[in-house]
Amino acid sequence: MIASLEGVVTQVGSGGVVLEVGGVGYRVFLGPSTLSGLSAGARVKLHTHHLVREDTQALYGFRTTEELAFFELITTVSGVGPKVGLAIVSSRPVADLQLAILQGDDAVLTAVSGVGKRLAGRIVLELREKVDAAGTAAGVDGGVEAEVVAALEALGYSTREGREAARTAVAGLPADASLEDRVKEALKALRQ
Repeated sequence: MIASLEGVVTQVGSGGVVLEVGGVGYRVFLGPSTLSGLSAGARVKLHTHHLVREDTQALYGFRTTEELAFFELITTVSGVGPKVGLAIVSSRPVADLQLAILQGDDAVLTAVSGVGKRLAGRIVLELREKVDAAGTAAGVDGGVEAEVVAALEALGYSTREGREAARTAVAGLPADASLEDRVKEALKALRQ
């Protein structure tokens, strides 16, 4: 299995690149967000998912291990193949996608080409507990953090600002703190 590649981009196409590593060119499929920053001659390291099937082999590349892990998680959902999974992961930052899943926000997922309402609902249904468990394992209560982010968004803050402030608030208060206290703490963090 090929877990990562580091080399020189020799060719850029619409769906990926050819990455030369030690004299061997590897075709790696990339999402638009990763692809946009690359040009021929650039040196890059990509974390890869090596797909092996009876009739094909393919490499899907990501800038971070977080993106790779989310790709591998989302492709476990029935109906989400590697191309759709790559499109989803490329559409927004992983934390935004995780938050959308926790909040049951189908609109974030249906905005991705190839994801309809039914598939978005299946993704939310199948991954909500896994995403929440991953956040809890990392020491963050995804449900509480999501509530704080939603409250901050209602006050006009961006998702990114809300997420950063919510992490600070959730980490800085006791587990039994009220939502109101968490939002107040997040607002203090935003003022700094």
